[in-house]
Amino acid sequence: MNKKPRTLLVELLSLPTSPFNEQYVAGYIRRWAAGRAGLELGADEFGNLRLRLRRGRVAAARPLVFSAHMDHPGFEAQAMIGPDRLRALWRGGVPAEYFVGAGVRFYSRGRWVRGRIESIRTARDPRGRVRVGSVVAEVRANVEPGSIGMWDFPDPVIRGSRIYARGCDDVAGVAAVMAAIDELAGGRGPVDLYATFTRAEEVGFAGAIAGARNGLLPRKARVVAVETSSEIPGVRMGDGPILRVGDKDATFTPGLTAYCRAVAEDLARADRRFAFQRKLMDAGTCESAAFCEYGYEATGLCIALGNYHNVNRRRRRLGPEYIDLNDWDALVRWFVALGTSRRAYQPAGNPVFRGALDALDRAYTPLLRQTAGRVLVHGDGRSRPDS
Repeated sequence: MNKKPRTLLVELLSLPTSPFNEQYVAGYIRRWAAGRAGLELGADEFGNLRLRLRRGRVAAARPLVFSAHMDHPGFEAQAMIGPDRLRALWRGGVPAEYFVGAGVRFYSRGRWVRGRIESIRTARDPRGRVRVGSVVAEVRANVEPGSIGMWDFPDPVIRGSRIYARGCDDVAGVAAVMAAIDELAGGRGPVDLYATFTRAEEVGFAGAIAGARNGLLPRKARVVAVETSSEIPGVRMGDGPILRVGDKDATFTPGLTAYCRAVAEDLARADRRFAFQRKLMDAGTCESAAFCEYGYEATGLCIALGNYHNVNRRRRRLGPEYIDLNDWDALVRWFVALGTSRRAYQPAGNPVFRGALDALDRAYTPLLRQTAGRVLVHGDGRSRPDS
């Protein structure tokens, strides 16, 4: 199933998904991986997928892991409570005021059944936050229990340089990792890296936490988690993928963040068309923070996202999420460059910045020594320069 990168992206974005209901995305990944030379695909007891690409006589002591989550905020059908009324669970972060009257669709028996939200019930999540917990929707046909529900937007459509979809977060990240591995798998040099595709991130990194605590990743792995993240001041869609130095709850591993930056700068020197951004993306929290908290070296890459979690705050209504395709293409290139770079990795510090500091040290330390007497002898504050 060799796909052109953007074809792979469109196909993945067409699939239904919601927290704890990632089976269609996972099935696509399994079919994609089947028969590819050098790829090993497995799963842990929680349903997280782990892929390893290994070619040649190499076994990385500190392997890279590209990680993305397979879910998007959405519904799970519970039961029909009338001829045309459905009760469904909601999982994810969307403000309650956007629900009543909004269009929904449930993937049941191989087809979409459309409907509209009539009412909601709120509940407290494990962190004590009040969120929508369940809904009642008027639907046009019976919906099987367990069916996946999403907001009622069409299959992906490309307009200019942007792609609009029911949910880019984080299936577009999954697609970027897969596209990069496709390219890396077609290469010739030695390679040893992993990819993980995690579950139920939208309820609070459930898959990543379980995986981090129970051996999904090699203990000395360097984790580069990918997201689609809401645009914030100082970050523009179309200006390239973003090196995410931290999020709302954490700053990421400095050495790994510096390494990703150095690889991106190598790529930009080789191709002036490649551009990237570097930013503290603190509008939300991502899996990188969880990986860091459980003892892994971790950082993040992301691309700017419009209508984050389908919320169009400017128009105060729901809308399809969208990303810039050129940003996504560049993100794939960045992953490939990370997978093929022979740049030495230094766990602590920033070797490029350290080189600049050492140059400044050589230039100015002799002058500091020569002029130290000016402050050691006359720096008691009792004398004033002539005015």
